[in-house]
Amino acid sequence: MWGNSKIASGCYSLAFTINTMQTAKVQQKFNKLRSNKIFEFLVIGIIIFSALVIGAKTYNIPPGILHVVYLLDWFITFFFLTEITIRFLGEKNKIDFFKKGWNIFDTLIVTVSLIPVQDSELAVIGRLIRIFRVLRMVSIIPEMRLLLNSLLVALPQLGYIVGLMFIIFYIYAAVGSTFFAIINPQLWGDISISLLTLFRVMTFEDWTDVMYETMEVYPLSWLYYLSFIFFTAFAFLNMVIGVVVNVLNEESDKIRKEEEQDSQQICMEDLDKKIEELKSLILRRHAPSKR
Repeated sequence: MWGNSKIASGCYSLAFTINTMQTAKVQQKFNKLRSNKIFEFLVIGIIIFSALVIGAKTYNIPPGILHVVYLLDWFITFFFLTEITIRFLGEKNKIDFFKKGWNIFDTLIVTVSLIPVQDSELAVIGRLIRIFRVLRMVSIIPEMRLLLNSLLVALPQLGYIVGLMFIIFYIYAAVGSTFFAIINPQLWGDISISLLTLFRVMTFEDWTDVMYETMEVYPLSWLYYLSFIFFTAFAFLNMVIGVVVNVLNEESDKIRKEEEQDSQQICMEDLDKKIEELKSLILRRHAPSKR
C-alpha cells in the first residue's frame, strides 16, 4: 500500500516536472519570437499600415474599396491581438506583463478595438480607439519610449518654468493693455487679448507689424518687444531644452544600469547552473567507487 502511494506520488511529480519543462520551452519559444528583429519590424510595418488605413477612411472612396478597408481594419486588429498574445506568453512571469504601463495600454487599445461599434452610437469612440493604435509605435520602439518617459519625468520641473513664464506673460500683457489699448483695441483691448497678442509675438508671427504700429506713438516701444522675446523665446526655451536633455541623460543612465544589472544576474544564474552540473558530474564519477 505504501509502495503504491509512493509510486503514484513519483508519477505525479514526474508528470508535473515534464509539464513544467514543456511550459518553459513554449515560453522560451514565444520569448524568442517576440525578441526577433524581423517580428518587431513586421509589427512596426503593420502599425504604419494601420495609420494609412485610418487616413484612407477620411477620403470619399467607393463602397467596394470602403468594404476592403473595413476588412483590412479587422485584419490589423486580429494581428495586434495575436502580437499581444505572443508577448504575454513570452513573459516568464505573467504578472510582470501587466506591471508595465505600455503593456496595459496596448492590451486596452487592442481589446477595445475588438468591440463591434461600427454601426452603434459608440462608433465615434471606436474610430478614436483605432486612431490611438498608431501610438503603439511608441511602445514598440525603445527610443521613443525613452523620449516620452523622459518628457513625463521632466513635467514637474517644466511646470515651474511654465509658471514663471506665465508671470512674465501676465506682467507684459498688463503693461501692453495699459499703454497700447488706445492704439489698437483689437490687439491690446484687455489682458486676455494682450496675452494672445504676446503669444503671437513670441512665435514670431508678423510680430514686427505689431511693433511698428505701436512705435508710431511710442518710439521706444521696441524695447518692450525685444525684452519680452529675450525672456520667452530665448531664455525660457533654452531652460526647457536644458531640463529635458538633463532628464533624458538621467533616464538613459538608469536604463543602462538596469541592463547591466540584468546581464550580471543572468551571468550569475548561468554560473550557478554550471556549478550544479559540475557537482552532479563529480558525484556520478565517484558513485561507483563508493559502492
